[in-house]
Amino acid sequence: MKALQIDRSLPRFAAARVAGALRSGSGARVGPIELADREPPEPPGAGWVPLRPRLSGICGSDLATIDGASSRYFEPLVSFPFVPGHEVVADAPDGRRVVVEPVLGCVTRGIVPPCPACARGDLGQCERTAFGELSPGLQTGYCADTGGGWSTGMVAHLSQLHAVPDGWSDEAAVMVEPSACAVHAALRAAAEAPLGTVAVIGAGTVGLLTIAALHHWSPPVTLVAAAKHADQRRWARELGADVVVEPAELPRAVRRITGSLAVGDQLTGGADCVLDCVGSEASIQQALALVRPGGRVLLVGMPSSVRLQLTTLWHREVRLEGVYAYGTEHLPDGTTRRTFDLAFELVEAARLERLVTATYPLARYRDAIEHAADAGRRGAVKVAFDLRGEKERNR
Repeated sequence: MKALQIDRSLPRFAAARVAGALRSGSGARVGPIELADREPPEPPGAGWVPLRPRLSGICGSDLATIDGASSRYFEPLVSFPFVPGHEVVADAPDGRRVVVEPVLGCVTRGIVPPCPACARGDLGQCERTAFGELSPGLQTGYCADTGGGWSTGMVAHLSQLHAVPDGWSDEAAVMVEPSACAVHAALRAAAEAPLGTVAVIGAGTVGLLTIAALHHWSPPVTLVAAAKHADQRRWARELGADVVVEPAELPRAVRRITGSLAVGDQLTGGADCVLDCVGSEASIQQALALVRPGGRVLLVGMPSSVRLQLTTLWHREVRLEGVYAYGTEHLPDGTTRRTFDLAFELVEAARLERLVTATYPLARYRDAIEHAADAGRRGAVKVAFDLRGEKERNR
């Protein structure tokens, strides 16, 4: 089968880090990723089935890996060689189209009894991601045993599969996994109290989906968003933001909305909650400057190694929280639902298939990765690999 494969190669990761620092996405040309012919992965145990990917999205975490910018924290939590791709819609052996829920928790790893987090359905907090019957891997797409969506064949556990509704396009289905991340973030933001002013930093795929999820599942009184590019600002408004500004204007907008004063770069009041969908040193620092005393900053975008001024956490009793993946959500009415079920509803309600703005065959992976890395400037949102013609091309 054809697959984009990443091998463990320190020199090539180092080259990717240099190239990616000069131009995002350039790691695809010098780094450890290559298009390879390899044997399809074998189902590692009972309950596993082979899948044929149809579309597979390119995520920010994939880009960070390809450009050698991922945190070394992940080194013991992945296994090589791995095939990326965790935003996947695929054909299952029984003829269904399915979306893959990629987190590899205790059930997929054959661990009995499951850890407390998996037992209550919080897969993102699994305590056994490097143990059990599988090689280490946080998710499908970072585990040598499972393969990933950037290929013509992979395997998944039956517990990971969600049937795609009849009449849905593949483009809609491939947006379910990233939408689940956004739904989880939106419901975490509203978990403790009704939201007055909420700020979202960043309007790439994660930021735009977070705006859509907040608007649909936990709308604040005022939702203000910072978006760098004109097309991103248009999408942010269309998906539910009340106020949309350029990043440099966000402090002034939050100050005006909340009636705060400014002391240096710090607002005296601020937003009830700030969701940072970028994860950079600058974006996290801005989030801490914009949140009110006693407020919360949620890291939705994946941060790496950063240097921060954290005095505000002590002085203003601000909370800085990570938001990873999905599982079981606790809704305001006291019920619980699976995040993926809520994500399917969001994709349909907000017509999020519109955000799939470019697709590429595997053979053009360098172009695809560079497009995804420069999506905002080029007017794109979600870039994906299209595997639907690969079977014919490989005959």
